[in-house]
Amino acid sequence: MNSKAAIPAFPVYLFDVDGTLVDSAADICGAIQTVLAETTRPGVPLDFLRRYIGRHLIDLFQDLFPDATPEQIEAWIQQYRSLYPARDHAGTHVFPRVRETLAALPGRKSTATTKGTPTTRIVLDRFGLLPFFDHVQGTDGFPHKPAPDVLLKSIELFGAAPSDVLFVGDSATDMEAGRRAGVKLCAVRYGYGDPDEMARFEPDYWIDDIAELLSYS
Repeated sequence: MNSKAAIPAFPVYLFDVDGTLVDSAADICGAIQTVLAETTRPGVPLDFLRRYIGRHLIDLFQDLFPDATPEQIEAWIQQYRSLYPARDHAGTHVFPRVRETLAALPGRKSTATTKGTPTTRIVLDRFGLLPFFDHVQGTDGFPHKPAPDVLLKSIELFGAAPSDVLFVGDSATDMEAGRRAGVKLCAVRYGYGDPDEMARFEPDYWIDDIAELLSYS
């Protein structure tokens, strides 16, 4: 585990959103708990649900309801998609020093999130982060992380080589997607992921505070 290796400046930075830029667990998990309240699995604790943030909701519902039909799972997902924006991100906040770091960080920046692009833009705009991004990329009709597609979309748009890209994320799903995309990886310890699970993908860098991206630039 390369805990304090110097982090050079990169031409391109890709960022996961939930658990990396914003602490959105209260709104995401709150909306999920509202969906589950009408099922046979009400009262699933927040700590359990947090582990699924950044993964597609299909994974969560399949794990909780292994006998559910695709139609049932899709209905729960659609219910969540109406409940989550209705919360108006009231329980979400930006992690410390994110704004200052994004403002000072060199290179082009994009997102790589399981959220759809329109929702991602709304969240970034709501918290004053949108102006710091050259592009916003969510998961729109293609395979979600740990597939690398959401990263590859921005890499292609920027005309960058994977070796010129640093992906910053907080989960094993992020780390696997980054490895499959061929980019450099920066693992965030302050998010929702299990550091031991992230370590399996041998991230190039580890940070406890996003401002550490500037410390060695």
